[in-house]
Amino acid sequence: MSYELTDLAIQSLLPALVRAEDQLARLDEIVRRSPVGAGVVQRGHFFDSAASMWVSGQLVHVEDLVLHDANMDIRTPTHELTLAHAILRARRRIAGANPDWALSEAGIAILVGAASLASFHDQGAHREAEIETHDDDDPLAREFAAIDAILDRSRRVIDGLEAERSAAPVVRSSLVVGDLVIRDSDWDEQERLTEFRKVMKQVEMLPPALAAAVLFDAWETLEPIQRQHGLGGQLVSAYLRARRKVTSHVPTFNIGLKAVPRERRRAHARSTRLSAFLEAMAAAADFGMKEVYRLSQARDQMERKLRGRRSSSSLPAVMDLVLTHPIVSAPMIAKAARVTTRGALNLIGELGVREMTGRGRYRAWGVI
Repeated sequence: MSYELTDLAIQSLLPALVRAEDQLARLDEIVRRSPVGAGVVQRGHFFDSAASMWVSGQLVHVEDLVLHDANMDIRTPTHELTLAHAILRARRRIAGANPDWALSEAGIAILVGAASLASFHDQGAHREAEIETHDDDDPLAREFAAIDAILDRSRRVIDGLEAERSAAPVVRSSLVVGDLVIRDSDWDEQERLTEFRKVMKQVEMLPPALAAAVLFDAWETLEPIQRQHGLGGQLVSAYLRARRKVTSHVPTFNIGLKAVPRERRRAHARSTRLSAFLEAMAAAADFGMKEVYRLSQARDQMERKLRGRRSSSSLPAVMDLVLTHPIVSAPMIAKAARVTTRGALNLIGELGVREMTGRGRYRAWGVI
């Protein structure tokens, strides 16, 4: 399967391209200079993860995602919530790594969840040498060395069995019972990823925003990964960082996609799709700037409550928690401020943050 990079109709894309480039640059500068920039980045991870599920046709509430991330679920996590949390972790991994890492071969493999077999064997080869270098006078080190040796032997046995199994001819069914998912046996992920990387090299001469839009269209067309199709939006955001179009945050591309009608995102004409993706980038930047202004105003109001407080007050920790999470609950506040649940209710009451649930049994607060 291939993706032809011809006839992009750049003239018709210029208005949307100029607006997307301008809005992305403005947001990047605002986030870099704003005192609430870190909060915008952290909240953007949650919002974009939920938006990614929405674009794929699955509903995940942001408040459920926040509580699941804090290990404070109020109900049994759904499959969709687990997928959204995986996207959240992927965004954090992208944000914490070098800008070029996510689009490298190793980066994509790690984001997909496939461990590098070569690096694993390299680690196993050096494990024996590391065991021998432990200090013999340290009994704890000897115990850990013995455990590592057992794990290495078990791993080598498993690798030997897998090698024998792979050597024998196996007819793979489209239904993999162990994974409990439906797979297409003719779906060559490696070949599709290779084609995607070819497109990545071909768009280097294009402006960053247009190149990112073409890459996302290529990902949607090629569908390299069967089970993680939603990773494309995160790779587009990572590409904008790799091209240094944005440096202060990971763009929330999926939030912008929500603002574009599905008919335009899935249009038959590629020029229409590319224009829609560029508009999504501009819409995501608009959302980010509104978020900055909203959090800045909320921060100014909360800082007035901190005046005259003693230096050991727990209110600053609560304020930071509120500014970096879409919603907070009493257990989350108690954990962050290291107080009791009753103390957490007192702190949030003093800070004057708006309550979002309106319920007596389960209460949550946040900046709207």
